[in-house]
Amino acid sequence: MKDPQRISDSHPAVVCDMSRAPDTPEERVAEYRRLFSGFLIGRDRIGNGFRFRFRADDGIEDWVRDLASREKECCAFFNFVVTGDGGEVHWDASVIDDDMARQVLGEFYRMPEILAEGGPRAATRPASS
Repeated sequence: MKDPQRISDSHPAVVCDMSRAPDTPEERVAEYRRLFSGFLIGRDRIGNGFRFRFRADDGIEDWVRDLASREKECCAFFNFVVTGDGGEVHWDASVIDDDMARQVLGEFYRMPEILAEGGPRAATRPASS
């Protein structure tokens, strides 16, 4: 059976499929919310992607590595590198050369604000008058 996340051996499809994930989409969003609200100290645009910077408290690097690994399993078009650098944990993210993938990368970069505003759809809800 063909893997729905691959268009070809060299080009993954721009889809995120959590059907085989150990967590639900709601649980994943809640996990991101906890990670960002408790440990994110900044982010930077780098090269063709960006870097999330987290406090290097006990267990954070392992947590970020695990989350990045699970995210890569669901969204094969992403490239992630997690490193510890002194007092910070860096999560570098980039995507394949594809316009739709770059749009998803932009949404991923904005995720801390989107979640802080109340959820993934909060940024697109009309403001109350």
